[in-house]
Amino acid sequence: MIIEPVSYDHPDAVLLMEQVQRVYEKLYGEADATPLDPDEFSAPHGLFLVAYDDDGAPVASGAWRAHDGPAPFFRAGDAELKRMYVTEAARGRGYARGVLAELERAAISVGRKRLVLETGLRQPEAIALYRSCGYTDIPPFGLYRDEPDCVCLAKELVTDGLVTGGA
Repeated sequence: MIIEPVSYDHPDAVLLMEQVQRVYEKLYGEADATPLDPDEFSAPHGLFLVAYDDDGAPVASGAWRAHDGPAPFFRAGDAELKRMYVTEAARGRGYARGVLAELERAAISVGRKRLVLETGLRQPEAIALYRSCGYTDIPPFGLYRDEPDCVCLAKELVTDGLVTGGA
């Protein structure tokens, strides 16, 4: 697996984001309307990754953007995961874990202390992945925080065996 940082408007990123939006439409009846600014995903305040299979086809994506407030939803040093997606044909091959691990590593490298994310009950595989990687429930945040399907999770980032964040 090759994981590359790309710009938010890179053709492979755009392709994968279009695909994940179609999944959201199927699951929830509409695309994700969370406001996103492409500049939020540029270093050092963000990152967008695309994973490629052995043939060079884009098969997975994931990104984070820095959030340092406002409380109570975000804390100084937070980063929000966005656009985690693996194409249907590539699922079960470790792409999601690989992208997630690289996003965590990159966030730590620029001083981020916690990763947070918003997902939904209609994505049990995603929830299971995050929980298996150490993410735990937090109070709802974001555009969909009042929706009954909303699930929000967070993980304190660890560097050199020490947790970088805290309550």
